[in-house]
Amino acid sequence: MTTLGRNTNMIIAIDGPAAAGKGTLSRQIAEAYGFHHLDTGLTYRATAKALIDAGLALDDEAVAEKVAREVELAGLDRDILSAHDIGEAASKIAVMPSVRRALVEAQQAFSRREPGTVLDGRDIGTVVCPNAPVKLYVTASPEVRARRRYDEIVAKGEMADYDHVFADVKKRDERDMGRADSPLRPASDAHLLDTSEMSIEAAFRAAKAIIDAALK
Repeated sequence: MTTLGRNTNMIIAIDGPAAAGKGTLSRQIAEAYGFHHLDTGLTYRATAKALIDAGLALDDEAVAEKVAREVELAGLDRDILSAHDIGEAASKIAVMPSVRRALVEAQQAFSRREPGTVLDGRDIGTVVCPNAPVKLYVTASPEVRARRRYDEIVAKGEMADYDHVFADVKKRDERDMGRADSPLRPASDAHLLDTSEMSIEAAFRAAKAIIDAALK
C-alpha cells in the first residue's frame, strides 16, 4: 500500500464511457492506496432496483428522488445491480434532474471520506468533484469496448451477439454524451488514458505515475 504522508482526503475522479476499463482500474487504485471506492453508476442502479422492488413507477420523478435520497452507498452489490433490467431502469431515472442532484450530493459526501476516495462514473471530474487533484478520463474505441463487454458476458456462461453488444455500446455513448444534464465529457484538466491497446496492468502503471506525482 502506498502511504499518503501528510496528505489527507485525496480525491481521484475517473470518468469514461462504458467498458473502457475504468471500473477495474478504479478498484485497483483504491486498493493500492487504501482509499474508499465508489462506482457512482451503481447508485443509479440501486435507486432503480429499490423502485422496482417496491413496485413503484419509474417515471415519477418525485418518488424517484425520495428513493434516491435513501440509498445506502455502503451496501452496493455489483453482482446484483449489474442485471440488464436494472440497467435499463437506471437509464430512465438517470435523466431526471432531481434524481441526479440527490445522488450527486451523496457522492460528494462520500468523496470527503479520509484518507482518500476514488470515484468513477460519467461526470465525476466535471460535476461531482470538479476540484479533485487527480482526474482521469479512461476511454477506448467502441469496437474494443464492445469486444470486452461481449467477452465478459460469454465468460459468465450467457449468450451474446457481438453486433448487438456493439450497437448497445454505441447507443449508450450517444445517450451519455448527448444528454442535457451532466453529459459525459473529459474535464479540461483530465489526464487521458486510451486503453484500446493497453492492458489493465499498463493502465494502472500509467495512472499510478499521475497519482504519485500529485501526492508529491
